Amino acid sequence: MRCFGDGNPLYEAYHDDEWGMPVTTERGLYERLCLEAFQSGLSWLVILRKRPRFREVFAGFDPEVVAQYDERDVQRLLQDAGIVRNRAKIEATIANARATLALRDGPRDLAQLVWAHRPAGHPAPATLHDLPAHVPESAALAKALKREGFRFLGPTTLYAGMQACGLVNDHVEGCPSRAASAAAQAAVVLQPG
Repeated sequence: MRCFGDGNPLYEAYHDDEWGMPVTTERGLYERLCLEAFQSGLSWLVILRKRPRFREVFAGFDPEVVAQYDERDVQRLLQDAGIVRNRAKIEATIANARATLALRDGPRDLAQLVWAHRPAGHPAPATLHDLPAHVPESAALAKALKREGFRFLGPTTLYAGMQACGLVNDHVEGCPSRAASAAAQAAVVLQPG
């Protein structure tokens, strides 16, 4: 039995094909972190349903394009019922694009920064209710990202991102996706910046 998503084809596909599978590209991580921020206070299923439109209005989450957005773009996005219309989250998505680009000039890019905070493995949880809301590594990542100019990414949001992006394997004991997630996570090798 799946950890979550049974009975909803969109949610089932997300669980089976994405959740817990490693995301190591700049654009992939930028997208996931932005969507996790938009999800804050909402159901993840709401975000999944709106994800195609999010991808359209945020230029496929290309940080080079989104970093150029200005107040006119913010106003346009606030009128778009196909996304979550929250000014703070929209402005954070733009600020996070700029911060992502700025990281390119430093010692670590976004992928290296995020994956440097990968938590140590832990036993498979019996249920999702056995999982913590955040871990010390997600709190440390929140501080590191904030220092770099990222916004709307606290320890709880980032732990959800770590789960989604395969930094941890939180598929429950007996979940059919647990072994595939573990194998994919074990194969992650980041290239130096």
